[in-house]
Amino acid sequence: MSDTSPSRLELLHFARRVVVQQATAALAQIDGWIAVEERREAERLRGAEARPEPPEWLVQYGLSRNNVDSVHVGDCWAAKKSGRCRPVTREQAVQALLHQVPPCVHCRPDTELGVLE
Repeated sequence: MSDTSPSRLELLHFARRVVVQQATAALAQIDGWIAVEERREAERLRGAEARPEPPEWLVQYGLSRNNVDSVHVGDCWAAKKSGRCRPVTREQAVQALLHQVPPCVHCRPDTELGVLE
């Protein structure tokens, strides 16, 4: 009866091939994750570059969209939250304030525009 079991050297070569195969697969998976993340980052940057500049001034309309409720600075968090705002020019914002449209109590556009009561 002959001994057909692999030698220690053959087992070590086999173990090396297994490790190389697993490492290659793991690197391919990580490279895939990197590629996906690079695409996401590139899309995010393109979106940020394509986004228009925010307006300087906003007016907030009531629920019926017929009456103006308040005037806001363009980056006011309260205006963003309401969703009922439209951009206006500086002159339109001043005119609204002069016609008794209340300024936002958070961003104080009357102070920014120099229209104090």
